[in-house]
Amino acid sequence: MKLTLKLNSLDDVKRFIEITSRYGEALSLANGRYVVDAKSILGVFSMDLSQPVELICEGEDENLKKDMIPFFAA
Repeated sequence: MKLTLKLNSLDDVKRFIEITSRYGEALSLANGRYVVDAKSILGVFSMDLSQPVELICEGEDENLKKDMIPFFAA
């Protein structure tokens, strides 16, 4: 599953990390060829957040999709 997200502020990143940390499966955040652990605050802050990023999850998780709604890129 891939979701395109936009993290617009420091608070968005904090909420995003709180949410992803609740999930047991591996979650990655990608921007072009650059990929980081979506549960790592340092990894997320090391990305160019002025552009949309892609959340990558191996399976289909409807709860994760619902939790990510506030971050969906327009």
